Amino acid sequence: MIETIEHKEEWVEQLAKIGNTDFYFTYDYHHLSKSEDEQPILLKYTQGNQSILLPLLLRNISGTEYNDAISVYGYAGLLTNDKSTNLNITEFQKSLKAYFVEKNIVSVFSRLHPFMDAQEDLLEGLGEITEQGMVVYLDLTLPIDVQRANFNRRLKTYLNKARKVCTVIEGNHNEDLKKFIELYHENMRRVDATDSYFFDEEYFDRIMASKDYTPQLMICKDNETQKTIGGAIFIKKDNIVQYHLSGLDADFFDLNPIKLIIDEMRLKSVEEGYTYLNLGGGRGGSNEDSLFRFKSGFSKEFKNFKLWKYIVNHTVYDKLTTDHLSKFPGANTNDMSFFPLYRAKISKFSKEIKV
Repeated sequence: MIETIEHKEEWVEQLAKIGNTDFYFTYDYHHLSKSEDEQPILLKYTQGNQSILLPLLLRNISGTEYNDAISVYGYAGLLTNDKSTNLNITEFQKSLKAYFVEKNIVSVFSRLHPFMDAQEDLLEGLGEITEQGMVVYLDLTLPIDVQRANFNRRLKTYLNKARKVCTVIEGNHNEDLKKFIELYHENMRRVDATDSYFFDEEYFDRIMASKDYTPQLMICKDNETQKTIGGAIFIKKDNIVQYHLSGLDADFFDLNPIKLIIDEMRLKSVEEGYTYLNLGGGRGGSNEDSLFRFKSGFSKEFKNFKLWKYIVNHTVYDKLTTDHLSKFPGANTNDMSFFPLYRAKISKFSKEIKV
């Protein structure tokens, strides 16, 4: 009942049958995001004319015959071509669990997509779904003036000021991309980001070259000096525009070039007929940090961002966790929300290190 899809042609074909998806589900993004020890797979379940897709990264648990699976960074989870109640969810879940057991998969972790409404219904009772915060989005179907009316007052002031001295244009994939990478890395160093956020040049080249979606690099230039002072990569697929990565020159922080770039992309996306511009959430799912406050200045439209955690084999999961934690005598597991716990990185102070 469960089919494993690994080849691009079929992967692309199956997504096309769903209709509105997002770039996080694509073949190219999975192969761009995977680590050396991870294998991108697209699981397909069929019941009559209905189908369900679940993209995952499959990985071996070192030193064992077992595997586990995770989603790519971003918003993924399940897709279905039919959101009606005709689907026998019990049979779907039974088939999915049987597949995991057959493949020696101990646990499955997936970030769920806040705009795909059927995901929770399909997964209800299979593992647990937890809330991780909210994402901020703009409804691009609203009239332009209504969208702007939802901006907070301070944001409007910043945008008016920036428009007098800055210009936003679409960047090219050569010189502009190289400058953007510099600004992005500068940003990551400024916020003391972990190594996993320092993508290399190949990552940016590949994400901009993909045909699975429409990537756009938008840059902001200072009118007087023509210096690039900020940039952001947006990725468009079907009816969604995703705000993916950004960076700015710290010397021009007061001009808020990223805010101007987002607003220009908003206007551009409305003209092109997109439905949503998703800005994402705060750091670590927080609804209180500066990043979330920055994004929520654009909109009061929020959606819950949730995680799916499923332990397929409790016996093996517990054994792996016990063996892992035994390497850290006296570790306090009460504060360890990392999943799966047997992969948690633990310091000598017994606190989880988020990676």
